[in-house]
Amino acid sequence: MAEENMNGRQPAEQSASEQSQIRLGKLKALASQGMNPYELTKFDRTHLSSQVVAEFSEEEQKTVSIAGRMVSRRIMGKASFAHLLDLEGKIQIYVRRDDVGEEAYRAFKDFDIGDIIGVTGFSFRTKTGEISIHVQQITLLTKSLHPLPEKFHGLQDTDTRYRRRYLDLIVNPEVRDTFVKRSRIINEVRAFLNRRGYLEVDTPVLGTLEIGAAARPFVTHHNALDIDMFLRIETELHLKRLIVGGFEKVYEIGRIFRNEGMDTRHNPEFTSVELYEAYTDFHGMMDLIEDLFKTVARNVCGTTDVPFQGDVIHLGGEWARLSMREAVQKYSGIDCFAWQSDEQARADCAAHGFKPDANFTMGECVNFLFEETVEENLLQPTFIYDYPIEVSPLAKRKKDDPMYTERFEFFIKSMEFGNAFSELNDPIDQRQRFEKQVAAKRAQGANASVDEDFVLALEYGMPPTGGLGFGLDRFVMLLTDSASIRDVLLFPTMKPID
Repeated sequence: MAEENMNGRQPAEQSASEQSQIRLGKLKALASQGMNPYELTKFDRTHLSSQVVAEFSEEEQKTVSIAGRMVSRRIMGKASFAHLLDLEGKIQIYVRRDDVGEEAYRAFKDFDIGDIIGVTGFSFRTKTGEISIHVQQITLLTKSLHPLPEKFHGLQDTDTRYRRRYLDLIVNPEVRDTFVKRSRIINEVRAFLNRRGYLEVDTPVLGTLEIGAAARPFVTHHNALDIDMFLRIETELHLKRLIVGGFEKVYEIGRIFRNEGMDTRHNPEFTSVELYEAYTDFHGMMDLIEDLFKTVARNVCGTTDVPFQGDVIHLGGEWARLSMREAVQKYSGIDCFAWQSDEQARADCAAHGFKPDANFTMGECVNFLFEETVEENLLQPTFIYDYPIEVSPLAKRKKDDPMYTERFEFFIKSMEFGNAFSELNDPIDQRQRFEKQVAAKRAQGANASVDEDFVLALEYGMPPTGGLGFGLDRFVMLLTDSASIRDVLLFPTMKPID
């Protein structure tokens, strides 16, 4: 009995290049016989593998047609077993010479692991209890010219997995499950927002301005207009224009592009969910995102207790809520509320062993201490609110404390998942903040500009508005227990191979 697994190796081991040459020789042999394993344009399937199993009945011999990639085979003289892999999983087929004919059986024995085939036959249960298909007709649909990697030996390298995701999906069913779940998560987010009356919209990916936000954009060139254009680093300003125009609840799920570094949490292009609602504030956004995360987790995972990188994250119940200064005081012991000047803030930081920049303001010192002492402690879902004005150029000032803003971010497992504001709708204040931001960017060498049209839109009047954005990829990481953002992106950005 000859056995072949996913990489198609026989007992006499062959290298991948040797196998590829053998397969190419088989292709040439087929061509010499006037046969083309790429000419068929369709195969009429009646079932997927899971449907064959679900509909199986001992009382009825049901004829089925399925197609898929052959991922294993056992040749036993006049009869053979193989497994086909399709969208829903694997199913065993039983191929006997007397049923398919001598010529077809001889051709089948010459197929390779990885070839895509179609079969028609009837479902039955083997002596070992496995529901299988007794083949009556078999067709080679596509010839594979390279051996598949063996799951536990040939595709361990993560770089190869990310570069050749198609192979990763073939040999690692758990990877396929991750991306099926990603699609379900997106659908659940849409369903949640649609039920609440939000309108899904599309806004431009290309813009003519390098705005003053902190992220660096990718630059391209429009030949017909002979101008540089910039891939968007956010969807915020266009969505808020729609609030001005009278759409009171809008959202967009779309790609964002930032010309920055890559690590387990960052990819130059990623997917964000951004939404805006008139006549609410950042407290309303807190309630919404907490409900959204619970609802999606429950619908996709069946629970709000989600395992994530060695911990169980409790999305159910009430999430913790702390102001940034309260969080700093709790985890560093420094009382930011007592500061009366920028100099005092810097001195207090230094007295506790921290070294802020020499020109940091009080607000920047608070943010600095938060990053140094707080983030690593935020394991369970936590809202951090009241951000300093210096790091919140689009958020509304707090009425009773104008050095801080009505802004929050929420954290899980020491990772920031999203950001929300009571949106700034004062056009004069907005212009001043834009100008300060642009000046800082130009000092760094960027050719940043104030978005004058957005300021004009605010001058026409934007109602009080709550806005929220969160990274969809990080949400998928959480609900699939994935360690890296590359594990939840089908085709992550990779450095070219030299």
